[in-house]
Amino acid sequence: MAEQPAYFVKSVEKTFDVLRAFTPDEPRLTVSRIAAKSDMTRASARRFLLTLTDLGYLRADGPYFELTPRSLDIGQSFLANLALPRIAERHLKSLAAELNETTSLCILDGTDVVYVACLPSPRLLSVSISVGTRFPAWATSMGRVLLGALSDADLKTYFDSVQLQRFTERSIGSLGQLKAEVEQARAKGWAMVSQELEEGLRGVAVPVWHGNDVVAAVNVSLQTHRAPAEDIEKTVVPLLQDAARQIGHDYGGRATEPLNTAIRG
Repeated sequence: MAEQPAYFVKSVEKTFDVLRAFTPDEPRLTVSRIAAKSDMTRASARRFLLTLTDLGYLRADGPYFELTPRSLDIGQSFLANLALPRIAERHLKSLAAELNETTSLCILDGTDVVYVACLPSPRLLSVSISVGTRFPAWATSMGRVLLGALSDADLKTYFDSVQLQRFTERSIGSLGQLKAEVEQARAKGWAMVSQELEEGLRGVAVPVWHGNDVVAAVNVSLQTHRAPAEDIEKTVVPLLQDAARQIGHDYGGRATEPLNTAIRG
């Protein structure tokens, strides 16, 4: 591991390690579990947990700790100042109504895609999606669109570090397959991922342009029995592209274009 700069405050890093240990799958954690997930001793984990409890970011319930609503303050300022989700919301709402499916707007954050806007379908999905939800970029249609918009150098860095895993039997199993899918997204200007993240669920995504840059991806989550894969390019992709074009226009961008027109270095 590279040596940390002189200004680096290790306790700040550990504080966020503790906060990030709480996930939708594990919303309530014991001191021992926090210690294991944060790579610290049980005594250290207890001090961090009690301090965060005193500050109001956690609460204790017997041996368990959980986040409080105050923890939302950490990201609220970012979301409040992020104009793109507010601009996208009405277009996503129209798209969701037209398709009767869940639509969303995602950005790339490191190796993950993060949902910054989401309009759910009246039908419940088996995958729980809300603002702030993260998925590995490689496993999603949004991620492959956004990865395809990276510079060649940044994309190489991503491929050198990515770790694949099997979510379903259909999940991509090799780096070669992933590279081919990303290149296809670049060439076509859209991506589809079918039952690789969740059985019975298909995702389709297109880029949102701002000037010469792709700033986000618009996505629709489809149940596989609702739309045959061979029909999606004709029936769903044009609607996604129109929504992305309108979002980009309102954001001060330009019409959606194929990803292979993006400037890369």
